[in-house]
Amino acid sequence: MNTPVAAVEHRRPEERALRHVAIIMDGNGRWARLRGLPRAAGHQAGAEAARRTLRACIEHRIEHLTLFAFSSENWRRPEEEIEDLMNLLRFYLKKEVSHLKERGVRLDFIGDRSGLAPDILDIMARAERETAEGEALKVHVALNYGGRDEIARAARALAKECVEGVLTPEAVDETMLAARLDTHGAPDPDLVIRTSGEQRLSNFLVWQAAYAELVFIPVLWPDFSRADLDAAIEAFHKRERRYGAVAAP
Repeated sequence: MNTPVAAVEHRRPEERALRHVAIIMDGNGRWARLRGLPRAAGHQAGAEAARRTLRACIEHRIEHLTLFAFSSENWRRPEEEIEDLMNLLRFYLKKEVSHLKERGVRLDFIGDRSGLAPDILDIMARAERETAEGEALKVHVALNYGGRDEIARAARALAKECVEGVLTPEAVDETMLAARLDTHGAPDPDLVIRTSGEQRLSNFLVWQAAYAELVFIPVLWPDFSRADLDAAIEAFHKRERRYGAVAAP
């Protein structure tokens, strides 16, 4: 016996479009360990996967790509691994910025910059300046990023404005808080992909991903391919996105 449908979920056409993909790039260390290689080799292979994914997103005409590169919790890792990651970031940005600019990629870094080395901050600022005109794809790199920390920083900014008399507490709403997040100006992610088989957000875009479709792929990040991205996008388009609204009878 079929269950009657009480109501039809309402979806606007723009809500079916895939504008923003966010990826938790997980599995570099395991990839290296399975091959008897140092963890740094896994991070290097992961950087290659990021390059492939960036090119594929341009071909798919995706407007925004957010990559979880280094979380605020990653500082707990061994000091040698952290240094390897930071050196890879230095190398990648210095080497790749001109290529990204040629492809029309605009770089944007999100996260708490206060914990990063001065030379890395300079490299990041230069990369943002040199790619500022890119229109093919905007890539948000989450560096020293934690979703809860981001919300706390936004809340502190609102509290400061209230104390200064710029705002009243009663005026604070979701739109105001969202405007003070690191991702302000970008649409919320439509699709969040996590590699390596783990099935959690791990403090990544916890505000912005409230209505995102989640796809978990049992592939370690360095092995993530164009076919894996295509499969995730296909899964996204097959899903019924629900926002709680009900169409009129």
